[in-house]
Amino acid sequence: MSSVYIMDHPLIQHKIGIMRQKTTTTKEFRDLVSEVAMLICYEASRNLPLADKLIETPLTATTVKEIAGKKLCVVPILRAGMHMADGILTLIPNAKVGHIGLYRDEETLEPHEYFCKLPVDAAEREIFLVDPMLATGGSAEAAIQLLKARGIYKIRFLCLIAAPEGVARLQAAHPDVDIYIGALDERLNENGYILPGLGDAGDRIYGTK
Repeated sequence: MSSVYIMDHPLIQHKIGIMRQKTTTTKEFRDLVSEVAMLICYEASRNLPLADKLIETPLTATTVKEIAGKKLCVVPILRAGMHMADGILTLIPNAKVGHIGLYRDEETLEPHEYFCKLPVDAAEREIFLVDPMLATGGSAEAAIQLLKARGIYKIRFLCLIAAPEGVARLQAAHPDVDIYIGALDERLNENGYILPGLGDAGDRIYGTK
């Protein structure tokens, strides 16, 4: 079974608290998404494999550590995942970026693919799949299945807010994928939105509602 990591860092809790407020402006919300994603990425990258590298300092030769193998690939689920990716790229600017586009059927709440573009060497990289909300879990489940269908299995899922229902579904569908969560909320409402949540993350990021 996959591991679930719920962030307890004071900065993450503080920033998510601001994001939840309906009075938070579009710019503030957008900035906070990037900042919290960067902090979650810091935790999610804690156990990446390292290798020794011999270098020259201004004074002498020494052995340092570097991330082993190919570096990361950040894959946001469009559209709301884009600003999470921005935050992660601030921390790891050499990471490659892929994109997965899914939309949710308003009747069934199930996801449908409309776009998928990934680096050619994505299967050799650690994939950080990002989406602000893990609600029903349908979009995350479908996105991971898309990656696996392309031979990509080194996957970690990062989100800002999650509902227990979405976590359970994702663990059942993909028990090999670890999940990193900014805050675990109470439940879903009858429309599939997280409570207490923070509203529709995409609308709040882009000011479309």
